[in-house]
Amino acid sequence: MEKPIPKRRLGKTGLEVTILGLGGEGILRSYGQDKAAVEMISEAIDLGVNYLESARAYAGSELYYGEALKGKREKVYLASKSHARDKKGALDHLDETLRNMKTDYLDVWQIHDVRTEDDFKAIFAPGGALEAFVEAKEAGKVRFIGVTGHQDPLIIKRCLEEFDFDTVLIPVNPAEQHYKPFLEEIVPIAGAKDIGVVAMKTYLKGLWDAPKKLLFNYALTQPVATAVIGSDNLEQLKENAELASSFFSLKYKEIQRLSQIVSPFARELLYYKP
Repeated sequence: MEKPIPKRRLGKTGLEVTILGLGGEGILRSYGQDKAAVEMISEAIDLGVNYLESARAYAGSELYYGEALKGKREKVYLASKSHARDKKGALDHLDETLRNMKTDYLDVWQIHDVRTEDDFKAIFAPGGALEAFVEAKEAGKVRFIGVTGHQDPLIIKRCLEEFDFDTVLIPVNPAEQHYKPFLEEIVPIAGAKDIGVVAMKTYLKGLWDAPKKLLFNYALTQPVATAVIGSDNLEQLKENAELASSFFSLKYKEIQRLSQIVSPFARELLYYKP
C-alpha cells in the first residue's frame, strides 16, 4: 500500500478506527482453518487494520482471534456480538467470548441481528439481554455497547431511541435505500446522539458484478466510521486494504447514478425474504 489506511472517529466512543475493519465472516466463519485464519488476522493487523469484529454465532471465529491476538491485543479494537435475547444467555455468551478471545474485555459488545418486534420486546424487557450489556459495561468487561441489524431499519431506529447505544452496525450499499433504507432512517438519529455507525454488506455479498472500489467508496462516502468486511483469503484482504488506503469520496452525481443503476434489481441484491 502506498498510504496508510485512513481513520475516523467512532462516534462518542472516541475510538479512532481504520475505515476498513476485519469482519468475522469469510474464512473466519469456519472451523478447522486455524492456520489460514490466524494468518488472516495477523496480516490485517500488519496492514494497519485496527478494528476487528466477530460474533458468538460465527463458528470458530472468536477462537481464531484468541490465538492470533497473543501479544497484540492492545494494538486493536476488538468487537463481538451476542444473539441471546435474555440476560443470562447474553452473560453466558460474553463469558464464552472472553475465554475464546483470550482477553478480559471487549472494546465493543453488540446485540446481534435485531430483526423483529418480538426481538425488541425480549431484549428490552426486564431480564432481557440489554440488562446484561449494561451490567457488563459497568463491570468493565466491555467498554462500549452496540446494536446490529440488517432486516428492518425501523426496528433498529427504535432500539436507538430506547437506549443510548454507542455504536450501530447496518448495511450500507447502493441497493439498500431502494428497499429498506437504513441510512435514511438511522443516520439522523445516530448523528443527533453521536452514535458511531459501522457499515456492513458493503459488497452486496458479491451478488452484483460491480467494481469493489466503487462499492467501497460509495459506503465510505456516507457518514460511517468504518466498514467491516470479511475475506476468504489473503488476496481479498490485501485488495480491501488497498481500496481503503486509496479511498476517495464520490461526488453526489456519482452516488445518484450508481443508485439509479442498481434500483431495478435492488431487492434481489439485498437477499431479504419477503
